[in-house]
Amino acid sequence: MTRITILKNRNGSIVEYEIKGHTRYGSFGKDILCASISILSQTALISLNEVCGIEENNIYYLIDEKKGYLKVSLPSELSKSQRDKADIVLKTMEVGLKSLVDIYPDYITLKYREV
Repeated sequence: MTRITILKNRNGSIVEYEIKGHTRYGSFGKDILCASISILSQTALISLNEVCGIEENNIYYLIDEKKGYLKVSLPSELSKSQRDKADIVLKTMEVGLKSLVDIYPDYITLKYREV
């Protein structure tokens, strides 16, 4: 089971996301569901830097592929342009993840917290 937690601030902007565990939908290395989650979440991470202009060393992230773990936290201080772009990138990731949860509820959970 993969457990996804998305943290949002009072404005509804995603400020952190954490993904734990393998879905076990398929065998290791051939699990298309795990691959889908990884593509969505890691593309969002890369886009925070390359599309939104947030310096890589200002984004906290931790990846452990063996454990199926990814945590990404945005810096608290972003320009309006960076925040607007990050909202689009992260909302797009969220839409994709929610779609996977709707299709595969026995393999993925999605929870929200406010910070």
